[in-house]
Amino acid sequence: MSLPYHPKQGTIVICDFKGFVSPEMVKRRPAVIVSPRLRKREGLCTIVPLSTTPPKVIEAYHYKLYFDPVLPEPYNAEFHWVKADMVYTVSLDRLFLPFFGKDQGKRSYDIRVISKDELVNIQRCILAGLGIIP
Repeated sequence: MSLPYHPKQGTIVICDFKGFVSPEMVKRRPAVIVSPRLRKREGLCTIVPLSTTPPKVIEAYHYKLYFDPVLPEPYNAEFHWVKADMVYTVSLDRLFLPFFGKDQGKRSYDIRVISKDELVNIQRCILAGLGIIP
């Protein structure tokens, strides 16, 4: 079920990239919300995707994000790589929270927000990915 609201910065969500074209992201994957809720910009937020596959060469726009406990399956790896060179502004209709399954007929969501320090590190990686800092 898609999100009816803009999540807090640093929230881990699942983004459905269906309809995008390779080499863009093209499947469901975890992502980090990096934009604050902006007035007069309803229904959109900016994210960076996560990958469990390590980059061939680690660049300034990559960041290794540890999860303890791990995210629910199928995203249950101990760490994910932030792909901060692939920033997206997407509709909230593409986003949903990770969930563990159902408990008495209701979904049990994993609502997780990364630390401020991790968010700042990811923001630095975004700048590097955009070529704004050396």
